[in-house]
Amino acid sequence: MHTTIIHPLTSPSRPGRTRVSQPATVDHRKPHYEVSEHPDRLDLTVYVPGVDSAGVEVSFDGTDLLLTARKARFVRVNWQALHLEKAQRDYQLVLRLGSGVDFDRVEATLQAGVLTIKLPKKLRSTEPAAARALQYVA
Repeated sequence: MHTTIIHPLTSPSRPGRTRVSQPATVDHRKPHYEVSEHPDRLDLTVYVPGVDSAGVEVSFDGTDLLLTARKARFVRVNWQALHLEKAQRDYQLVLRLGSGVDFDRVEATLQAGVLTIKLPKKLRSTEPAAARALQYVA
């Protein structure tokens, strides 16, 4: 049995010291969400407390849903730094929906920090695909 030992990265200028990378700063956080499927649509429920309707942006990039929800900013009179920066970050969610969603008929409502997005499915023809192909060929 062959064993490989992996050494920590060391700085060439200071032998014996390990190099620690700084965590990347994140401007957004991922909100909690739930998806439920119905025969004619998908319902996406996203929990974004502290966001009003003016701060919500829903857009589509191909088959991806891009959601950005910005919190209202205010400064308290007796403001002191209490490490609230992480709790006050905006929300961002990216979901791949696929090509079965009719993006022209999407509806969204926001009530008490709960964003509900109704994503209707594309209507499918009732006739078989072979019959449709024959109609186009003829």
